[in-house]
Amino acid sequence: MPSVTLKDIARETGFHVSTVSRALDPRARSALTDQVVQKVTETAARMGYRPNRLAAGLRTKRTKTIGVVIPDITNPLFPPIVRGIEQVIEPLGYVSIIVNTDNRRDREQGQVGVLLERGVDGIIHAAVERDDPVLDEIRRAGVPLVTVNRALEDADIPAIVNDDADGIARMVAHLVEAGHREIAHIAGPEQLSTGIDRLAAFRAAATAHELDIPEYHIARATRLNEEEGRRCAEALLSLARPPTAILAANDRLALGAFEAIREMGLSCPEDVSVTGFNDYDFLRQIPPGLTTVRVDKQTAGRRSAELVIRLIEEPVSEGERRIVLPVEGVFRGSVAAPRATRSEPEQRAGVA
Repeated sequence: MPSVTLKDIARETGFHVSTVSRALDPRARSALTDQVVQKVTETAARMGYRPNRLAAGLRTKRTKTIGVVIPDITNPLFPPIVRGIEQVIEPLGYVSIIVNTDNRRDREQGQVGVLLERGVDGIIHAAVERDDPVLDEIRRAGVPLVTVNRALEDADIPAIVNDDADGIARMVAHLVEAGHREIAHIAGPEQLSTGIDRLAAFRAAATAHELDIPEYHIARATRLNEEEGRRCAEALLSLARPPTAILAANDRLALGAFEAIREMGLSCPEDVSVTGFNDYDFLRQIPPGLTTVRVDKQTAGRRSAELVIRLIEEPVSEGERRIVLPVEGVFRGSVAAPRATRSEPEQRAGVA
């Protein structure tokens, strides 16, 4: 059965082909009346019309596709970001091509190459490293790039990031208010902007609260996962001067710290308080409930999509280059006063 064309819909509705084309284009239909748009779209749906993206791409030099690069498909941080992206691009007639790098630079280079071969109109990159060499390849291809959640060293590349400094400051302040002075930090990898920015924020907040943080209370994770969180927490809690609280650079590191605390015969928060960053939806269901920093994941996705669409359609536009989204502290049961500051009855009762 031959495919339905714009001419077929024009013949059925009595409108000119150009009117039908505008009515079916989300960006062009605003010039038409609601009645015309409704009649055309209903007729197109009834007749089973599907736009020929390949033919349209040959005419416009666009494929109406956006590449989305994520570092770890199993990380619950990224599905809400992708959902936010799709909320913006789908009504505009774009579709996403999602690729996963597994936090490997060689895989990232290959996957970005695939996106460029497919002729994507723009790329939203959530897996960049600070000095990522793949940037040069994207630049040579002339494809608009926006990073989300992480940023590049190159300040000219637009980025949607969270307010890391405010989030870490909130966690340090909460731990200090609970009575902690011996606070350790599990930092993210140095090649990631989130790793160095949150470590810098931790140092700044510690200074602001006049905390003496020895260098051995800084543990550096090589990956942002539970295994590294467990390894780093074990090292910190095995010190001659162990911390009473651990501030982790993200929730997965914090969950690994939970595991290390249990394996060492300790408990959270009675022996060690723990905080994270990102606020995965399931955290409230895992005892004792992780105190963390909530980031607006869907908004991050939406803002990155809005920005990349603007760069695609207005390549010379000079908009904001780095958009910093506000964060929120979420206070649950993983923080309590350190044992040394509790009264003897409170310690026996396990009261924070």
